[in-house]
Amino acid sequence: MSYRCSTLPGMAWTRALLAALAVCVLLLTGSAGCGTGGADEQKNGGDAPSPVGEVLNDTDGEGRHYREVDDKEAPDVGIEVQPDTDDSWRVRLALQDFRFSPAGAKEAVAGRGIVRLFVDGHLVARLRTPEYRLSARYVPHGTHHVTARLYADDGTVWAVDGEPVESTADITASGSSGPSGSSAPSALSGPERAGTTNDALSAPGPGLRTEGRGSPDRGGKAS
Repeated sequence: MSYRCSTLPGMAWTRALLAALAVCVLLLTGSAGCGTGGADEQKNGGDAPSPVGEVLNDTDGEGRHYREVDDKEAPDVGIEVQPDTDDSWRVRLALQDFRFSPAGAKEAVAGRGIVRLFVDGHLVARLRTPEYRLSARYVPHGTHHVTARLYADDGTVWAVDGEPVESTADITASGSSGPSGSSAPSALSGPERAGTTNDALSAPGPGLRTEGRGSPDRGGKAS
């Protein structure tokens, strides 16, 4: 009897220790489970950005697909082109609900991207600022169409009602003596002045001119 009574306190202590260890294991297992669930949720796209608009089958002259967005949420652009010194032209953009993205951005984000500048449908520059100096070599004698078109950072074209978001100005060059005549500026105002660099091209590339949202009519007035 004395032996059994002497071992009871030790047995109680052992059981208490085992119970405490079991509680610790359950807590650790539960925490790990919660952490794993959160990681799985993030891996499955729980924190992934929502898609922007709808990518259409239609493309621009370079084969870049249109990204359709609602008119109320769409960005917009206006363009003004005026003669400058050294036979060049001053291009100024008026942007609405649109911001230039930093170099290296790859995902389509609402209201962000770059502007591609075309002369008679030929790509001459990729812009990250609202101002650009257009060389006279892109504008020989005659009348030309200068178009600013908005692109998302994944290369798709911002579009509304199946038409690219763009604006076009008509300019007339007199020839080797320099630019003359007047341009047809768009009517947008209040550009967001963002970005610091332009990615100008050394020579125009192939492309097709497409009139769309913000393009002027044949009378030279911007819509």
